[in-house]
Amino acid sequence: MTYNFKNDYTEGMHPSILDALIKTNAEQQEGYGHDLYCCKAIDILQQKIRNPRADIHFISGGTQANTVVIASVLKPYESVISAGTAHINTHETGAIENTGHKINVAQSLNGKLSCKDIQAVLDLHTDEHMVKPRLVFISNATETGTIYNKQDLKALFLFCKSKGLILYLDGARIGSALCSYENDLNLAELSEFVDLFYIGGTKNGAMAGEAVIINNETLKAGFRFHMKQNGALLAKSRIFGVQFLELFKDGLFFKLAEHANEMALKLSRNIAQAGFQFLYKPVTNQIFPIFENKIIENLNKKYGFYVWENIDKKTSAIRLVTSWATKEEAVDNFIKDLKYCS
Repeated sequence: MTYNFKNDYTEGMHPSILDALIKTNAEQQEGYGHDLYCCKAIDILQQKIRNPRADIHFISGGTQANTVVIASVLKPYESVISAGTAHINTHETGAIENTGHKINVAQSLNGKLSCKDIQAVLDLHTDEHMVKPRLVFISNATETGTIYNKQDLKALFLFCKSKGLILYLDGARIGSALCSYENDLNLAELSEFVDLFYIGGTKNGAMAGEAVIINNETLKAGFRFHMKQNGALLAKSRIFGVQFLELFKDGLFFKLAEHANEMALKLSRNIAQAGFQFLYKPVTNQIFPIFENKIIENLNKKYGFYVWENIDKKTSAIRLVTSWATKEEAVDNFIKDLKYCS
């Protein structure tokens, strides 16, 4: 394989983060998130979201963040509403169900939930003989690479408030979403329109780590107990603090996401110019071009990627993912080889 476009966590970490970890390695620091670096990172993140009252906790990965967050805010009989394509529904091995909470799948367009989609689920759950939908799960960017704009997110937030629902945003690829050419939200505005969310470091230059941010005062109590019980309260949480401090102190987080998007945009622009269509409109670092199966077979000899969906007997959509570390040379080579295969 010449180059891997399967995901955005193939590489380790950005060199400046590695340097920061090495420089601080021999220091003695308090454990369990009480170290100097976690405190500094929390302070910077509170400034970025313009909410000094937000509770911020560092967790190792996205599935663990989703599991701990959702289990912490729901009663045993309450459930989660999500799109069918949502990560918690398709790629987390039943982690949410394992906490005792049902996922109510809503029909959605392009991986995004609308108020109408949520209302359709609410209409089906009318009494105590069914689970009670309580939390709405969305991702930005979604699993299909699409994003929520300000109008989308504000409408969802106000709708959820009117229905007594909690709005939670999975931000595994929040950097890519906020740096999309179609985006009209900044980080502070996004934070304003959700009860909880997390900022994903793992898929944007960090070795590991997500920053869970709790805005809703009623959801803060006892969260660290849930972390500890689920193995998410690490003794050496300093490693997260060091990484997020490095990502956000000088804007590195957004520079890395911009690069990932630029590489995906170059890929998608050239694929479109070659006459191919896409399963979803390319706007972030995940793109889904549709190729003939023969072309896919030939490309797969040199490049790693997932076949996402069979369109018909002759064509399929594949997923190409670019990252903070994607080399432009690899993009150029893919484009050249695509033209050759075509």
